[in-house]
Amino acid sequence: MATISGLAGKRLDRSSLADVAALVAAYFATRPDPSVPAQRVSFGTSGHRGSSLTASFNEAHILAISQAVCQHRRTAGIDGKLFIGIDTHALSRPALATALEVFAANDVDACIDAQDGYTPTPVISHAILAHNRGRTAGLADGVVITPSHNPPEDGGFKYNPPHGGPADTAVAKSIERTANDLLAAKLAGVRRMPLDRALRSSCVHRYDYMGPYVDDLGEVVDMEAIRASGVTIGIDPLGGAGVAYWPAIIERYRIAATVISNLVDPAFGFMTAEWDGRIRMDCSSPYAMARLIGMAGRFDVAFANDTDADRHGIVSGPGLMNPNHYLAAAIAYLFANRPGWGAELAVGKTVVSSGLIDRVCAQLGRRLVEVPVGFKWFVDGLLGGTLGFAGEESAGATLLRRDGSVWTTDKDGLALGLLAAEITARNGYGPDVAYGKLTRELGTPYYARIDAPASPAEKARLLALSPEQVDMQVLAGEAVGATLTTAPGNGASIGGLKVVAQNGWFAARPSGTEDVYKIYAESFRSEAHLLQIQQEAEAAVARVLSNGLGD
Repeated sequence: MATISGLAGKRLDRSSLADVAALVAAYFATRPDPSVPAQRVSFGTSGHRGSSLTASFNEAHILAISQAVCQHRRTAGIDGKLFIGIDTHALSRPALATALEVFAANDVDACIDAQDGYTPTPVISHAILAHNRGRTAGLADGVVITPSHNPPEDGGFKYNPPHGGPADTAVAKSIERTANDLLAAKLAGVRRMPLDRALRSSCVHRYDYMGPYVDDLGEVVDMEAIRASGVTIGIDPLGGAGVAYWPAIIERYRIAATVISNLVDPAFGFMTAEWDGRIRMDCSSPYAMARLIGMAGRFDVAFANDTDADRHGIVSGPGLMNPNHYLAAAIAYLFANRPGWGAELAVGKTVVSSGLIDRVCAQLGRRLVEVPVGFKWFVDGLLGGTLGFAGEESAGATLLRRDGSVWTTDKDGLALGLLAAEITARNGYGPDVAYGKLTRELGTPYYARIDAPASPAEKARLLALSPEQVDMQVLAGEAVGATLTTAPGNGASIGGLKVVAQNGWFAARPSGTEDVYKIYAESFRSEAHLLQIQQEAEAAVARVLSNGLGD
């Protein structure tokens, strides 16, 4: 089990914060070595992430990725606008400058924020979908320059195709492969022009991202109910891309909301440290959310977003809600309060999200679509209007508009925060109380995630498992009902395994960045039963790995 740092939940000394000047200097000065795996371009579940200090996010990476995006666009016949947004991490603005030099040189019509501000991930998705609605040609796509909630030292770069959501595996791997070929060729083949010339070119356009998104919010959340109820709302942007959006939303809809801080600091010195003593803008963590949790009694409901505002953290009642608990409460509320949603609409969840969601869907008579980890698996269902709601255990979710049409195909932390206010306004109590009602009807889940060490070879074995290689007949005293290596909702590999019994389950997946594998487990009996599941899960995976199965 992880050891909690004595710094967790506390602000760090200035001397312990990221050196922003050093980060930016290293971005331009350091040259990655493409023969070193850690210094190559690597698209994970949502784009490439790294730090300039470790030669994993530098100018060369962004030159190569941007050129690879241009080549993908030509191959795919994408010739419309490219919407670009950035968050408030120190490396985001330098990376934007680099990307614009490449996009302009490749005659790509790139749209940047009209006020040179920051743009949340869901706003880019919204802009892509709005532009492409009804079109068959001139389709737009987008880029968001963000490492999400990662530490201040990190940078990130993710690509969203014309469907508006995260790129699927094939597209991501194609861009990754092309970018690494360009790195290996010492960037030969990268087209580039000076930034001042790019900004003056006909290819770089100023675009109002905020206005259309804010104006449309009433189509997805009942903003009038929030206003009329007078429910008091506390909002913490955590110094991220949503910082300018919340004042505009409050003014536009005249809701009783307070933004508790509008400070933007690329060192994120206002943040409280995470469990390991590092700063992360993780709005699902009680350590990172200590400031807002401390203000819980001042508001009827409060919420925060991570740095690119695609995740939500809900403070309702005495403290921060577990993301799984909020997802269950939100699903139960939405499918009872969206008359414009058809009876055929299903619920999407990842295989490591709470089993309470399964029980809520059964109670509602709604189909459940269970997919591997990664929001890309929800895109088709959201775009096609077959999923009313899609969410994952790491506090990312989105939903359809109130009329049942698509809103975003990427996670929307702003809308999910406002949904908590709608739930409070319409029910007269917060989502924490709504969750309590569900547990009294359906049972209380005990959920946790732990990490266990695994070598690269062991992680590869875990990825290659088949159900036959995991011989578990009993899990914590109950008969095993299913052993899965593919997701029930779409048949795609889950990158590990999941073992399910009547009142508990576990899933094991290798980390993409560390020499560990992750065990997700849940019990509907007790904390002691959960611990037993975790222990048996570790033993089962250890047996498989020690036997060398899956080679």
